[in-house]
Amino acid sequence: MKIVVAIKQVPLRDSPLRVNTAGTWIEEDHLSFEINEPDAYALEEALQLREKHGGEVIAISAGPARVSQTIREALAKGADRGIHVEVATFDTLHVANLLAAALKTEAPDLVLTGLQSDDLGYGQTGVILAELLGLPSSTIIMQVEVHPGKVRVKRELEDGWFQHIEMPLPAVLTIQSGLNKLRYATLMGIKKAKSKELKLVSAAEGPPASAVIEKLYAPEKNQQGQIFDGDPKAAAAKLVEKLRFEARVI
Repeated sequence: MKIVVAIKQVPLRDSPLRVNTAGTWIEEDHLSFEINEPDAYALEEALQLREKHGGEVIAISAGPARVSQTIREALAKGADRGIHVEVATFDTLHVANLLAAALKTEAPDLVLTGLQSDDLGYGQTGVILAELLGLPSSTIIMQVEVHPGKVRVKRELEDGWFQHIEMPLPAVLTIQSGLNKLRYATLMGIKKAKSKELKLVSAAEGPPASAVIEKLYAPEKNQQGQIFDGDPKAAAAKLVEKLRFEARVI
């Protein structure tokens, strides 16, 4: 069974974020990076499925040259080989197009991604990738059972409800965080990762980006906050009046 896991490299959660001088993105020179946590759970699920059903796990990631470090981390945890799509854009459609192009020759049985990224949080790459590959997909997955020619999954819904779905293979799944206990890379795994295959794919082989970030800035601080005291019903009426006639948003 061939399983591909799409992972993303994101800044450490406690990293100080500052907008760069051009105002186009955050300043990355002094940041440390790690694997996106939801994607780490997708990787763990892939490794456990391989242990049950055999086959191989391929880690794929799109980003600049530093992304190879995160792919090596996935290889150290047990992935068999990696694919690095070298690209500098954050456009979801563009990244999904590049990932799809890189995977067409792989013909995986299952593609796993995290539910969303910790930095941008779009939650779109997995479902767009499924559409581009022409594969069935399901999101917010809490459990995966692989059977001959199909997969049965448990989806998380709202208010404690769940949904069970069967889909034909191959398929694309976005994994919910907390599905499994994450493993650490062993010293032997780190040594083996150095000799595992890491294929580099140039972004020039794919279509151009369809969106770019033109300006990034922190919200301006002001002293215009208001508190409506008294009866909740009267306070709600005042709030609606302010939103309608002053803010003009309703």
